[in-house]
This record gives sequence, structure tokens and C-alpha cells, in this order.
Amino acid sequence: MPLIGLGTWQATGEAAHRAVREALELGYRLVDTATMYGNEAEVGAAVRGSGLDRAEVFVTTKLRQNQAGREREVVRESLRLTGLDVLDLWLVHWPPGGLARPDTWERFVEAREQGLVRAIGVSNYSVAQIDELIAATGVAPAVNQVRWGPALHDADLLRAHAERGVVLEGYSPFKATDLDAAPLVEAAAAHGVSTRQVVVRWHLQHGVVVIPKSTDRERMAANLDVLGFELTGEQVAAIDALGAA
Repeated sequence: MPLIGLGTWQATGEAAHRAVREALELGYRLVDTATMYGNEAEVGAAVRGSGLDRAEVFVTTKLRQNQAGREREVVRESLRLTGLDVLDLWLVHWPPGGLARPDTWERFVEAREQGLVRAIGVSNYSVAQIDELIAATGVAPAVNQVRWGPALHDADLLRAHAERGVVLEGYSPFKATDLDAAPLVEAAAAHGVSTRQVVVRWHLQHGVVVIPKSTDRERMAANLDVLGFELTGEQVAAIDALGAA
């Protein structure tokens, strides 16, 4: 799973199709969508029309919480809408009714075993809810996608996911943090980059997948252009401290 991807929340119609097409042209290889976004068809069309080998593009979609109990129907509809033979990652978007729902998780495991999806995970789940799924089925989610950013940094939460073999994936990386915070501004000046690029790089150095959303080509390009610098240990620690502020 690539560490940087494109989020597509609030992108619909032609804007969604264009954003995904341009993102793939720029070098993105992870695209995140969801049933509730209403853009699975546009995302799938852009992936299929990209000219890239299907194995090169990692596509994630999600089951909305009110679809619990209709898992088989929903995953097949996602496949139909995207026009893809298999989904790379399928997530439970939110704990249905606030509950872990091991019964839903069992259907996810079945979908993976049937080859409809390559990997399964959850989104917005607590560690306790993840433990409930593991205890009931013996299967840990591959991924937990949560709202994440420097101001939400929690070393204990990172550690808990790593101990369970669950990849943490962060959405809304810029909304959760003041981009004018001193540690970000200072790191950006030191490396000649933007504070947004610092935030993306910070995710990578913690091994957290990050999916900033944008439909602007220049901003998408900038969000991806973070491999030419590395934050120092002192810079990472200062940014981490924003989570305790």
C-alpha cells in the first residue's frame, strides 16, 4: 500500500474523474473513495482509463455504517460502479451504530476469501473495537483509517496499532492542525518547502499512510513532492509535541 494517496471526499462528477486522472499522471498510486462519496464510478473510470497496469494502482472504498447487514450486495455494487475486478482495500467506514459489529467483519473476511477484495480494514475504530474484531474472528484489520495530523499525534495510539499489525492511515491531515504552528513553519523554512509538505513528510516518517484530498493539480503535485527532504529527529519531536498542546 503506497504511503501517499489521494482522498476524494467531496469530489464528484467530472471534477472527481479529472482529479483522479491527473493524480495518476502525477504519480499517485493510491486512490481513496467510499460508497458515501458518490464517486466510485468516476474513480473507477479514471483508473481504467489511465493506461496504467491495474496492479500499479491501489484502490480503497468503504461500506457506510447504515449498510451493515448488506455487505455482499454493497461490495458487488462497488465493483460494478468502479468497473474493477477486485478492490485493493475495503473498509468499514464507521463503526455501525457505534458498535464494532463482528458480524459485519465476518462478511468482510468472506469477501476477501472470495477474492472480491485483496485486503480489509476499518475506519474510525477505537483500539478496543479492533480488539473485539480480533477476539471474535482471529483476523486483524489491515488498516484503520482515522482523522490524523500533528495536532492529533498520539504515540500510544501509534504503538497500539503497530503491536496489532494494523496500519494507521490518516485523513484530513491539514484540517486538524494549525499550519502556521511554529514547528511546522520552522521546518518548512529549513527545507525550503511548504508547511503542508512538512505535514505530509511527518506522516511518512511515522509510517502513517496519508491521503490529502484535493482537486487542484498544483496542490496535488506539491503534496506528493515530499521525497526530496527529510525532517530531523528534533523537527519530528517538535511537531509531535503539537499533539500535547
